[in-house]
Amino acid sequence: MSLCRKGSWELFQQSKHVGGQRNMEKVEKKKQSSTTVLQSEKLIVQFGGFKAINEFSFQLSDRELHFIIGPNGAGKTTFLDVLCGKTKPTSGNVLFKESIELGKLYEYQIVRKGVGRKFQAPSIFPSLSVMSNLEIAMKQQKGFWHILRAKLSEGDKEHIHEMLTLIGLKEESNRTAGTLAHGQKQWLEIAMVLMQDPELVLLDEPIAGTEEEEEKTGELLRTIAKDRAVIVVEHDMDFVRKFADKVTVMHEGTWLCDGSMEEVQQNDRVLEVYLGRR
Repeated sequence: MSLCRKGSWELFQQSKHVGGQRNMEKVEKKKQSSTTVLQSEKLIVQFGGFKAINEFSFQLSDRELHFIIGPNGAGKTTFLDVLCGKTKPTSGNVLFKESIELGKLYEYQIVRKGVGRKFQAPSIFPSLSVMSNLEIAMKQQKGFWHILRAKLSEGDKEHIHEMLTLIGLKEESNRTAGTLAHGQKQWLEIAMVLMQDPELVLLDEPIAGTEEEEEKTGELLRTIAKDRAVIVVEHDMDFVRKFADKVTVMHEGTWLCDGSMEEVQQNDRVLEVYLGRR
């Protein structure tokens, strides 16, 4: 089973050296990102007799762009489901900001606590304009009655324009969202998540179907992670190598290893699992 969307395992094995400046940025960011915002310990998610997640432990620092990789069925998306409240853990614990037990909260409560998620397929309002999509996302963050009755303040409008600039869609603000290219729809939904002002952003394959725009997507993720923690599930190893601060490898629902992409590439356990080496 291939781990890489772009072909063979060679992408994972390749030792592509990122430029010196980019490496220095990662080192400096690690120094600054010392606060743990998320931690799971011996997390188990069981469906009948099948353990989708089996005693998975994980730690995430503030302002960290953390990628989770592994083959299909490794438990990556299930872990995101637990973090956003879509799936409840069978046992174990997930702590957000040291004291918030995510497994005990409903989805809407988790959003209010500061966790935002984007799923693999874009979930936008296709018949509305790009601007209207962001307006709705902002009002949702303020509550149901705000959606129905309240008007946006000048500060709200300024924030929306800043978000349009961030995702590169300022010139497309009046365009119907359904007519955007796939990559642009992905950026719009990321912006809609950011309108909730989350402290933790969860992204499931944000470059799916957007190879031509992946560089811009990566730079967008890097910008987002400057002031919040970001977890990305991704299969494109070239993309992971280029943009990850840290990588965790999952296998059969459990932790296999973590570290920089370079460290993960050279890990004997990873090579055994994916190359069949003994």
